[in-house]
Order: sequence, then C-alpha cells, then structure tokens
Amino acid sequence: MFTFIVRRIFSLFLVLLVAVTASFCLLRLAPGNPFTQGERAITPEQLDAEERKYELDGSLFSQWARYIGVMPNHKKEFSGLLQGDFQPCLKYKDRTVRELIDQTIPVSATLGALALLLATVVGVTLGSFAALKKDKLADAGAMFFALFAVSLPTFVVGPALILIFALWLGWLPVGGWNGVSSLVLPAITLAGPFIAYISRLTRTSMLEVLGQDFIRTARAKGLAEKRVIYRHALKVAILPVVSFVGPLAANLVTGSLVVESVFNLPGMGGFFVNSVLNRDVFLCCGTVVIYCTLLVLLNLVVDVAYKFLDPRITLDE
Repeated sequence: MFTFIVRRIFSLFLVLLVAVTASFCLLRLAPGNPFTQGERAITPEQLDAEERKYELDGSLFSQWARYIGVMPNHKKEFSGLLQGDFQPCLKYKDRTVRELIDQTIPVSATLGALALLLATVVGVTLGSFAALKKDKLADAGAMFFALFAVSLPTFVVGPALILIFALWLGWLPVGGWNGVSSLVLPAITLAGPFIAYISRLTRTSMLEVLGQDFIRTARAKGLAEKRVIYRHALKVAILPVVSFVGPLAANLVTGSLVVESVFNLPGMGGFFVNSVLNRDVFLCCGTVVIYCTLLVLLNLVVDVAYKFLDPRITLDE
C-alpha cells in the first residue's frame, strides 16, 4: 500500500503540471485580456506595460515558465508556483490569488462537506430501502423521488426553498454567510441531485449483491437478516458509491456557482467562473491547483477505503 500511495502522490504533481499548463495556455491564447476596465479601451502601450508588470510579456513559453517558477522573472528572481507564489489577481488588483482562495475555500468546503454528508447518508439509506422493498410500492416511491430530484435543476430548487422556508415560514435565512442556519437550504439544494444518483446506484448494487452466493451462505447459517444486510451486503454494495463519492467530493468542496449565487455565498465557484470570463489567468490557475489537488487526494482516499471495505482488493499491483 505504501508504494501505491507514493506513486499516487507523485502522479499528483504530473496532473497539476498538465492541468495548470493547459489552463494557462488556453487563457493566454483566448481573445481579450484582463487589463481592460469596463468599456474603456486600453492602448497597446498600456497593455505592454501591464503585461510586463505581471510577467506576461514575451513568448507563451517564457510566460508559462516564469509563472511555474522554472525561469527567473525580470528581477532575476525565481518566483512562481514551485516557490508557493500564486501571484496577484489581475482583475482584483488590490488582492492576491492566495488571499482570495484563503477567503473563499472555507465557505465552499463547509457547504460541500455538508452537502456530501447529506447526499451520502440519505442516498445510501434510500437506495438500500428501495432494494429491500424491490417491486413494491415503497420501491416505486423511492425511485420516483430520485427521478424527480434529478430532473429539477438547482436554480429552480434553490429559489423554491427560499420562498417556502425563508419567506413564507420564516424558519431559515434567505441567504448570506451567517452561521450554520444559513447553510441548511444551500446544502439541501446542492445535495438534491446527488441524493438521487447515489440512491439509484445503491439500489442497483444492493440488488446485485443480495443475489450472490456469500449472502445465501450467510442466511443459511442462520444469521439475523439485519446482520446479513448491514454487516455483509451493504459493505460490498457500497463500493460503487465510494467510487462515485471521490470525484463528487472534490466537485462539491470547490463550490457550485449556481448555488453560491442563488444564496449569495462568498464561495470559490463564482471567482473561478469570473476568472475565465475576465481572462484572469493567475486566479484561474490557482483554483485549478486547488481542484486538482483535492480530486487526486480524494480519489486516493477512495482507493484506500476500497482496500478496507473489500480485503480481496490489492493496491500494490
């Protein structure tokens, strides 16, 4: 297992290099620049001065090399990602990329973690219940709810929840970042579709596992049905869910633009999208680094969890 973990951590740097390189080159090659102010045009001389100020002059390769930190900048210093320097924001000139990430990632991470917990617990419970009630009214009702949740987009669910629970009933705040209560509606909105996906995935996997030989053997030994379900069947049936949860966790933790916009949350999703629209290459690459790091590390956690859930799996092969 140690060799597997070391190999994955090494692959993280390769993934980051490829992702950052692709993001940097695509944004620099895209039309437009981050130095315009509203409708006011910028002269070629001003553009050249701004690009030199932020080390974005010269060939595309030299820009990339200075940003990564493998080539010295105009001050003959090495200052880039390899040195832990995320550079200043190009559009928000009074702030650095690190400051924006430090400010927004706790919001997105808290919301994402809560939505992930809600989606996993409710989805696995609902899917297991539907599998145990196969072809019965409860099974049909659970799957109808799952289909209904998948069909509704978050930009519809969010305002509907605000209307009912915030404006009509007054139980929860409309939006903003004001403690745990302000996360309830966004977490439900964000988790809704994934509850449906996980429940359907759990139901399919559980039905397959319940028909396998080791379950029949466990029942033949006289084990209680609850023990057969929760100690034997669910442990194997949850493996596909674990695979799904890894990338999902990275997606949720890094934020959802729609949900954060609807509930006015200062998360990372909005800044990431705006960085692309504004051609803010430093902010875009900084958020890409965070997302890819989370994606690789969470997938590593998933693979290790596989080993503990199913001892037959070997990680060093």
